[in-house]
Amino acid sequence: MAEIQQFALPDVGEGLTEAEIVSWAVQPGDTVATNQVIVEIETAKSLVELPSPFAGEVVALHVVEGDTVEVGTAIISISTDAIGSGPDADADTATTADETGADEPKLLVGYGPGAPHPRRRRGATDRAVASLTEIEPAAGHPSSVPVGAGIRCTPPVRKLAKDLGVDLASVTPTGHGTTITQDDVLSAAETRRTPGPTAESVSEIRIPVRGVRKHTAAAMVRSAFTAAHVSEYVTFDITRSMELRSRLAARKEFADVKLSPLSLIARAFLRAIERTPISNSRWEEATQEIVQLSEINLGVAAATPRGLVVPNIRSAQRLRLRDLSVAIAELAATARAGKTAPDDMSHGTATISNFGVFGVDAGTPILNPGETVILGVGSITRRPWVVGSGDAETVLPRWVTTLSLSFDHRVLDGQQASELLADTAAFLREPELAVL
Repeated sequence: MAEIQQFALPDVGEGLTEAEIVSWAVQPGDTVATNQVIVEIETAKSLVELPSPFAGEVVALHVVEGDTVEVGTAIISISTDAIGSGPDADADTATTADETGADEPKLLVGYGPGAPHPRRRRGATDRAVASLTEIEPAAGHPSSVPVGAGIRCTPPVRKLAKDLGVDLASVTPTGHGTTITQDDVLSAAETRRTPGPTAESVSEIRIPVRGVRKHTAAAMVRSAFTAAHVSEYVTFDITRSMELRSRLAARKEFADVKLSPLSLIARAFLRAIERTPISNSRWEEATQEIVQLSEINLGVAAATPRGLVVPNIRSAQRLRLRDLSVAIAELAATARAGKTAPDDMSHGTATISNFGVFGVDAGTPILNPGETVILGVGSITRRPWVVGSGDAETVLPRWVTTLSLSFDHRVLDGQQASELLADTAAFLREPELAVL
């Protein structure tokens, strides 16, 4: 006898309480296998694909794409062979892997029984389940979907278009492989604005803030009004590090590695933190203590279509330059694809934000909540620079950059922070100092 099993939105980790339904990979009538991906959700930290804990036929989808639902809410019903029946069976909750037998392992935390929570709907509460035939996931491309002949876009871009009322079929794609980008959608929305000489005739674009952007906004406000922020800057000649980068890039061990200036800056920052270990600490408000940490989990801020995320490299101070370069490149690629695991964005102890790639010379970064220091990296440009001293003084074109350090003055005093920033610059100005 077949039985209807309901799958509730699980807790995917890090205490997240809700998620948005991005796209369904199945629809009523489809047959699904255990561990088959059935839905993609967006949490406050990343995109996550959820596998089915059951094998059977999809009976109903209880939420539509775009809904924000709380953990424990039933999102799909699947008709299965008779399992877990009996007086204790609860049709309103998901059945755990342990209840369904040894052959169906528990995939994620939060699959167990629990009282369902009311879900928050973005649209009308009486809205029927939307058709899933309009846009289907592309085979082999789980993070992009076709929206027309040869045209693709990612789920977050598709959501943005829906929020702005933009017909994707009318958008000219500029991304790789005829992919519609976020800028394409915003440009299309801009062209629909009605110009006019008065304020009343000018339309506006409202962009809902949710997911990563909502999480980032809340975290930055919390950090700005909790930590005692102070910022310092240093501008210096980084030519010798740039020359070292060119020499290292030509070596065979770096043949398949992208050795960016950021890798050298990160290595210098890590070395400087080791010389000022109190900077790798957190302020414990409850006990009014400074907790100094032995491992440096280096966060690297990454700009993505979904907003700014800060995944971190665990025990980064233990990595050689080549391994650090590989880790930074992989971190950035994973973040841009929206596949960073929530746990990889937790437990950071110090952060680097490279706004120089956008042509910005300097800035004042805000601390990642719970951390004591964040290093901002400005653009590296050729500038006239005074070289030598006395009679040998001359002006030459050199590679120059500005580093910005924001720190929590509750943990570091001015001298400690200044030494941390000065050491970082010194290691880059004269790379051989790093071996001392």
